[in-house]
Amino acid sequence: MHEPSSATNTTKRHDAAISRANALAHALDTAFRIPGTPIRFGWDAVLGLVPVLGDSVGAVLGAYPILEGRRLGIRKRALSKMIWRLVLDWLLGLVPLLDLVLDVGYKANKRNAEHLARELELMSETDS
Repeated sequence: MHEPSSATNTTKRHDAAISRANALAHALDTAFRIPGTPIRFGWDAVLGLVPVLGDSVGAVLGAYPILEGRRLGIRKRALSKMIWRLVLDWLLGLVPLLDLVLDVGYKANKRNAEHLARELELMSETDS
């Protein structure tokens, strides 16, 4: 019987991590749409309505792609960018109204999921 190659297992792990990060980013950043507009927001914006605690919960949830990237061995520079985005989102989220604008416009979680996907694809290309 043929054993799957290490590269195949790595690709499957990467694809699964990307899928989970994208699902979380969708829930946190774009799950809802304001009817009649292209404006999308997610649970991060809803959580942000509860001062400090809501933004902190959003930041804890948003740390998942960073932890996944670390576990899978992406570059430290990429992890640093992702951490910076999350910390900036959290800090600015502590400012009333600015947090709502940031959550609706900047979408740090979506950006981090995309960054994780790019890094994992780069790793897959260099391993081939």
